[in-house]
Amino acid sequence: MPPPPGRPLPSSSRVSPPVSRRGLLLGGASATAATALALAAAPARAAHGPRRPFGRYGSPADRLSPETLYVHPGGAGDFTSVQAAVTAATGTGRVLVLAPGTYRETVSVDADRTGMTWIGASRDARDTVIVYDNAAGTPKPDGSGTHGTSGSATTTVRPDGFTAHRITFANDWLRTDIPGTSGTQAVALKVQGDRSAFTHCRFLGHQDTLYADSRSSDTFARQYFSHCYAEGDVDFVFGRATAVFEHCHFRALNRPDLTGAPYGFVFAPSTAGANPRGYLVTRSTVSSEAPDGHYKLARPWVPSSDPTARPMLTVRDTRLGSGIDAVAPYATMAAGHPWQDQRFAEYRNSGPGAVVTVPENRPQLTRAQAAAHTPRAHLGDWHPRPAAK
Repeated sequence: MPPPPGRPLPSSSRVSPPVSRRGLLLGGASATAATALALAAAPARAAHGPRRPFGRYGSPADRLSPETLYVHPGGAGDFTSVQAAVTAATGTGRVLVLAPGTYRETVSVDADRTGMTWIGASRDARDTVIVYDNAAGTPKPDGSGTHGTSGSATTTVRPDGFTAHRITFANDWLRTDIPGTSGTQAVALKVQGDRSAFTHCRFLGHQDTLYADSRSSDTFARQYFSHCYAEGDVDFVFGRATAVFEHCHFRALNRPDLTGAPYGFVFAPSTAGANPRGYLVTRSTVSSEAPDGHYKLARPWVPSSDPTARPMLTVRDTRLGSGIDAVAPYATMAAGHPWQDQRFAEYRNSGPGAVVTVPENRPQLTRAQAAAHTPRAHLGDWHPRPAAK
């Protein structure tokens, strides 16, 4: 994905954030900084575990099923790291129960682990955190170059039928970690499989936080995100999946390193031209801690690897906060691929960021058209379970 937008401050006048993102993730935030993200993004932290570290999900001595494995950072489970459990969980239909804690590691799930489920044992996703700090511009340990966007992901999930409940996926890399680099993409989660579902999960980062993708441009991957929270600043929900976001909250972060708008973009879909379904956002909220009008709702990503892509995004029945530029909510990412030629549309949105002042800048669906832009239409014969309370 391209580097951040906006106009950087001169190096002599840059203002440092009062508390780093890393401090927020690891629980070192001050009360003031924590309040700034309190709406749905309270600090991800490793809480003191309950007396029963796996709660109602059993234990190594009393397994939910023979297919269930337990992960505990202090050694009370089968494994102390998520990757070790994934490596051991061969076959299909395996379940990983993660005790509350901060798992500082990268995790990669191969495509043959189909039907896998991850469960955060706490009822609060903030208590179970998988986090690392690679960025696209971070050098690889073997000296073979940098990680690139995909390689920066803290967690990469490739199999079909993957499900996660009540887990925080985070990338706490900061732009100040590699001053001057253009490789500021830092993915928290990259998911590629079909029939992938995330309920009550959180996705934290800055640029390219949630990569909702597929394994190839000719593979259509359906993904469902329910009651989830995602935050970032540049293209922080992006990719070519057929993804439905229902009852989700998207939070645009402040940019103290920039002096002018735009600070960034919430969505950057890269839907394949042959795919009739891209991103659908419904019954959700888009908020911002930045000044009014400093964020665009979306821009289309037409990657060099697929110049025939025709990005698709429908935002409906969603509240758009004042951080969204209501006059011009969309922008073009690359010359030759104007946003007006893509498949962007809205329907029955509310809030100050949804006010239609320039109609040609806000394509609206008719009621008849909106009937074809629903979770059922996007997901077809797949009916993911509703999010548990």
